Amino acid sequence: MDRRAAQSLLFALVLALPLGAARSETIKIAYIDPLSGMMAATGDHGLRELQFQVERINAKGGANGQKFEVVPMDNKLSPQESLALLNRAVDEGIHYVFQGNGSSVAGALIDGINKNNERNPDKRVVFLNYAAVDPDFTNSKCSFWHFRFDANSDMKLQAITDTMVGKKDIKKVYIIGQDYSFGHQVSKTAKELIKQKRPDVEIVGDELHPLAKVKDFAPYVAKIQAAAADTVVTGNWGSDLALLIRAARDAGLKANFYTFYAGVVGAPVAIGEAGIDRVKVVSYYAPNDAPKKTVDEIEAFKKKYGPTEDPYTTSMAHAMELLTMAMNETKSADPAKVAKAMEGKKFQGHFGEIEMRKDDHQMIQPLYVATFAKVDGKKVKFPADGTKEFGFKTDVKIDAAKTALPTTCQMQRPQVSANP
Repeated sequence: MDRRAAQSLLFALVLALPLGAARSETIKIAYIDPLSGMMAATGDHGLRELQFQVERINAKGGANGQKFEVVPMDNKLSPQESLALLNRAVDEGIHYVFQGNGSSVAGALIDGINKNNERNPDKRVVFLNYAAVDPDFTNSKCSFWHFRFDANSDMKLQAITDTMVGKKDIKKVYIIGQDYSFGHQVSKTAKELIKQKRPDVEIVGDELHPLAKVKDFAPYVAKIQAAAADTVVTGNWGSDLALLIRAARDAGLKANFYTFYAGVVGAPVAIGEAGIDRVKVVSYYAPNDAPKKTVDEIEAFKKKYGPTEDPYTTSMAHAMELLTMAMNETKSADPAKVAKAMEGKKFQGHFGEIEMRKDDHQMIQPLYVATFAKVDGKKVKFPADGTKEFGFKTDVKIDAAKTALPTTCQMQRPQVSANP
């Protein structure tokens, strides 16, 4: 058989393959987050959690017989680097992006994806945001291509300030945060809500510091002490929270901390004994109240990665579950069809029923406020990340419907073809 005849036969065989064989390649997911620098520990932990979820879904057959594949991309916490990586992902034929660390990055990605999808309808991208919580992303800057699986900062601050209402020992509050869009939002909303719910409380400090650049927070803690604050409110995350809490512990600061991320990698170890009954967190993750399915998943994660590892980012699990559900429903990996199918979906999450709200693509889910405590096997069953002896005791659970806030989103939806 000559070469031309052989090529013709090969082409005919490819055409004769069943449809499933033509779709045997993996569905790639770009993970764009910091994997180097001061926030690398946070990015690395997120990568492990995403890979864990992908492995579990692949073991069940993936989506429509196709397996998922995670493509890690180190953005060094830079919006500019993230846009360059987005372009690389598009060039590599990747249609799904996970990101969560830094609203400055998320904002750049939303804008970049909107522009790409308008210019290149055959190379569209869906953004699964698992942790960037600037409220604008599901309000004035909402996008059909963006889905948020964490509660936004306004929702979290509503929960925090509600718990402050009956605490008369709170008299002087110091607000400290990171100097970018998220930190600005936390400062603005915290002041508004405290004034509204506790007009008797004095705001004695409101300070922003550079993101992921401060190595010694002792000068900031000295200002908190000088202001005689009894309570600190902070949206800090990653090394900025761990180092802040460590400096407070070393200085003997007796103030209570209200945080968003005290359970995240690095923070529980930094908190230690000094934080018992003093450090609080608002979160969608509450392992003490977990059903058996979630407990099994926690234990499987610890078995794979180590006993002090904690799979606290259940937003990733929910994102992968919803993505797979939408692909199976549409029998497609087409970004527009999948995005449309994800809108408005309700399903059982790790801690109750959750909903991807159609109006703005904001996940509506239960939230918890909890206090740092010693593991006792009863109220505190699971240790926090990096520890064996400390965890969080649930103070209050806020049902999903009560966490929902109104949205100003004016969603612009593309036309989606019904054809396969």
